[in-house]
Amino acid sequence: MRVLVTGCGGFLGREIVRQLQQRGDTVSGVSRGAYPELVASGMQHLRGDLSDEAFSKQAIRDVDAVIHTAAVAGVWGPWEHFYSINKLATDYVIAACQANHIAHLVYTSSPSVTFDSQHQRNLDESAAYPSQWLCHYPHTKALAEQAVLSAHDAGRLSTVALRPHLIWGNDDPHIIPRILDRARRGRLRIVGDGSNIVDTVHVINAAAAHLDALDSLVQDPRRGGGRAYFVAQDEPVNCWDWIREICTIGGVQPPTRTIRYKTAYRIGAVLERVYRLCGKTDEPPMTRFVAAQLAKDHYFDISAAKERLGYRVRISMKEGLDSLRESLMNSPENR
Repeated sequence: MRVLVTGCGGFLGREIVRQLQQRGDTVSGVSRGAYPELVASGMQHLRGDLSDEAFSKQAIRDVDAVIHTAAVAGVWGPWEHFYSINKLATDYVIAACQANHIAHLVYTSSPSVTFDSQHQRNLDESAAYPSQWLCHYPHTKALAEQAVLSAHDAGRLSTVALRPHLIWGNDDPHIIPRILDRARRGRLRIVGDGSNIVDTVHVINAAAAHLDALDSLVQDPRRGGGRAYFVAQDEPVNCWDWIREICTIGGVQPPTRTIRYKTAYRIGAVLERVYRLCGKTDEPPMTRFVAAQLAKDHYFDISAAKERLGYRVRISMKEGLDSLRESLMNSPENR
């Protein structure tokens, strides 16, 4: 197939490109930055901003399918920033697919689109979107997800949305470095009683789920299309045991100090108010969203992804952690 990957230079996007190339698909990628190593691998690269409608329409053409991973994540920043990249750009991607007769669109969403600050225990896709949002990221991702699913038309453009939770793995530029940095500086505290259970997903599995979804749309768009799916490692873990293991692998002291969830939540609310009044653009050290994410259960029923998309785990938690350990041991910092 001819597949275009948006956000091709991101952690997930790179792995999707690699897996598509590995199986023989012709891959093109869109990103705002330059990635010569991806071009060297054989990927055709288109550089630009998908929130520019004209660029989107010109770039997204002459392919069979689009995997749309490009987004801005985070818990702090102006609404316009999140809306333009997460929602508006997705609208333009959908419009370009429709105008240029592209048959399939796989969208990378987030489980946070259903998060209302309460526990998420064995949650499935019947969960409703919240009526109130703790930050702009999940709100704009939910709006984009709804647009993608509303555009589903099995005879023209078939669509699907995936909700991978806590993507990690070798060369992770987000979660693992953040954990290690905060632990190293003594700024990582156990929020709540430390008993919360979470799902994660290794980047290899997250990327494979996108290929599974695409293949499902190609084979029978009516079976799995027009729906959202949770994607996870299928091995829920104690959040703080997992963080402690990451710290141990990274050679830093795991967190031992605790803070009550209600206290962390109130601190987050105060800091958000202060930062907003002062016009500060850097992220507060605590927010309501982060407090709730670190203290609550987040694990999901992924049976729909297995049954309708054919998703299966390729790399286990143990295999992923062993590979991470080897990767960190061989990193330039540890040589």
